[in-house]
Amino acid sequence: MILWGPAGTGKTTLARILATSAGYATESLSAVTSGVKDVREALVRANERLGEHGQRTVLFIDEVHRFNKSQQDLLLPATETGQVVLIGATTENPYFEVNAALMSRSTLWRLRSLAAEDLAVLVRRGLALRGASITDEALEAITSSADGDARVALTTLDTAIILARSDEPPTNLVDVAHVAQARDGRLYHQSRDTHYDQISAFIKSVRGSDPDAALYWLVTMLESGESPRFLARRLVILASEDVGLADPMGLVLADAAARTVEFIGLPEGRLTLAHATIALALMPKSNSVTRALGAVTRAVQAGGPIEVPDHLRGSNYRGAEEQGFGTGYDYPHDFAGGWVAQQYLPDSLLGTQFFEPSDYGREQEIVEQWRARMNLDDQDNPGPPVE
Repeated sequence: MILWGPAGTGKTTLARILATSAGYATESLSAVTSGVKDVREALVRANERLGEHGQRTVLFIDEVHRFNKSQQDLLLPATETGQVVLIGATTENPYFEVNAALMSRSTLWRLRSLAAEDLAVLVRRGLALRGASITDEALEAITSSADGDARVALTTLDTAIILARSDEPPTNLVDVAHVAQARDGRLYHQSRDTHYDQISAFIKSVRGSDPDAALYWLVTMLESGESPRFLARRLVILASEDVGLADPMGLVLADAAARTVEFIGLPEGRLTLAHATIALALMPKSNSVTRALGAVTRAVQAGGPIEVPDHLRGSNYRGAEEQGFGTGYDYPHDFAGGWVAQQYLPDSLLGTQFFEPSDYGREQEIVEQWRARMNLDDQDNPGPPVE
């Protein structure tokens, strides 16, 4: 199997649990430091173990995507014959990084970043093991600054406990100051209200085309330990919600920024987030997409089930033609300009206009080009009137 997920989501732990519960021995390798020689030696030991003791072996390979093609190919015969049960762990998309032949022999399991409440369970277990306690504010600080990574949460806790016991006088109570020191100041321990207030200020500053304010709130949240993924996602949403068709490249830029942040992480990802923030703040703004989506949603919810006009229905199945489905549909590419006037909305909504374009940025140019295409000189294909 292949375990795919972000760091600190329990891939290695899960592999160990599976091997132990099945009564298998475990051979663990890291693709970062291991080569062909290490893989061959592990396979030999697994074969000897099977022959001498009848015990099967789980071969766990961490960061399996770091193996090159020849190293991955070496695993195929052993997995094919059952010499070992392979469990590979990766933080990268295995469809791009793992051989197709190896993927076809594996079951893919995707692990997600841990939620704050899950991290809180782990932190409390760690406290019980160490005989320590924690304030509610400090617990929230750990879970909110760990970015879904159990390893980060437990390491932070362990360091904070050591710092608490180094106080004068020593204490077993971990407070937010200990957590902040353990995180080297990279702590997001604001209350829930503060969190939402700051992200609201950030979005409204970008929407309001104020790059200075937008950058200020961005850095404030980054310095407090806010998840860069969260900030990148908000920029992607804003690119459609507030920039929209005024500059369609806004969504492309925001998506590229989100992918880059996921790829390079922090601290370099700060530069990418700043790049996207300033660019989106400087772009013209239009919410015509947001308004159109809202108008259509209200119409769909109010109208209930609506039949598709017969000429728009699919006709590539038995009996459709006899019902007249697809009959009368004009293929636009058969007409001059690639357009022909015909009905697309249901009968009950004919004449309804959901999309109301603005005159901002590139949206005006895009709509003018669209209107020009819809008004051809050909009298057989006049197009809709310009409003």
